[in-house]
Amino acid sequence: MINAVIAAVGVMLILSLSRVHVVIALIVGALVGGLTGGLGIDATLKAFNSGLGGGATVALSYALLGAFAVAIAKSGMAHALADKALAMVDRQHASGGGQVKWLLIGLLWVVAIASQNILPIHIAFIPLLVPPLLYVLTKLQLDRRLIACVMTFGLITPYMFLPVGFGNIFLNEILLANVARSGVDISGINVTHAMGIPALGMVFGLAMAFVSYRRKRVYDLSRIEQVEQVAVQYNPLSLMVAGLAIAAAFVIQLLLDSMIIGALAGFLIFSVSGIVKWRDTDDLFTEGMKMMAMIGFIMIAASGFGEVIKATGDVQSLVEASAAWIGHSKAIGALLMLLVGLLVTMGIGSSFSTVPILAVIFVPLCVQLGFSPLAIVSIVGTAGALGDAGSPASDSTLGPTSGLNIDGQHHHIWDTVVPTFLHYNLPLLAFGWVAAMVL
Repeated sequence: MINAVIAAVGVMLILSLSRVHVVIALIVGALVGGLTGGLGIDATLKAFNSGLGGGATVALSYALLGAFAVAIAKSGMAHALADKALAMVDRQHASGGGQVKWLLIGLLWVVAIASQNILPIHIAFIPLLVPPLLYVLTKLQLDRRLIACVMTFGLITPYMFLPVGFGNIFLNEILLANVARSGVDISGINVTHAMGIPALGMVFGLAMAFVSYRRKRVYDLSRIEQVEQVAVQYNPLSLMVAGLAIAAAFVIQLLLDSMIIGALAGFLIFSVSGIVKWRDTDDLFTEGMKMMAMIGFIMIAASGFGEVIKATGDVQSLVEASAAWIGHSKAIGALLMLLVGLLVTMGIGSSFSTVPILAVIFVPLCVQLGFSPLAIVSIVGTAGALGDAGSPASDSTLGPTSGLNIDGQHHHIWDTVVPTFLHYNLPLLAFGWVAAMVL
């Protein structure tokens, strides 16, 4: 009988690639997985419903960030940024705005990396920073698939390599802790050394993305103008209020660890200042929530999907079955463990939740096969990180889509999920296997 995890993830991915909406794909995939795992329709629906609350906090956060992003657009910041950047482009006729292009790509890359450690706000920066820049990116005819790959790199690579911020949680509190709990002596292990080669796989994938999406791509500017209000008038006061609101939102989120309160505070600053008229707040709030509704519902459905997968018990069965297939071959063992990690993470959508599931079986198996403690940490860490890029339900793909698709010209599956899967999961699989064999 087919494993429920394989059935659920397979159906979800096939439907998503067939351009069935991701929410529907997740619901159908969960039903198939639950029925295949022997839960029955009632137990499957019960598990799905119980998991929905897990994504509600992030969904509400995104809805409020959407309203905040619309308020920023209303302030004229988008137009100010566009004017400034376009003036720079006009001064560079010969190079076609090349310096501005690399400046914007570099800005998004640096901010994405900083969102994991220096300012650990994760994906909260995307709805605030990307929409105002989208008009200029479109004028430069930059392929948004490249921008998606750049941001996804920044959202994943730091936590799987640098033990700071979210990386400290993933590498020290989850990865090393679970490896140690499974019986391996981790004293003296440099976790950055263990994850160095897999991180190089991410760097390789990013370099390939610049090759794959180097050509210009034309988007409809009029559609951006409709949603981003680039023609709105602005003045120094409105720009100052926008800057204050963004700073306040970031600081409050860092202090209270709440995207919801941070976004709400930023929105209130716009309202109190008069930049957003009080009578317009209701319509503006609704507009912003509609802008982020798809992302929110995908996150909610993904939580239900993940709960069904866990309820079947077939995640453990899949891990145990892979252990039986391996035999005594270290090369086959490393490859199968990484592939199972890829499948599980693509279904659950979270590297942080995958590592504890895999470590219980994989660590003793690695010891039995003769892998060094350093290699064991690398295998389990890479198996957990695999699938974060390229999963329709991961915030590392949903985040970039939320910023790049405000005008409906960036498809979540074909413009974010597939490019990040090809450019990150495949190199990570190869580099992770190499790390397992040489460490």
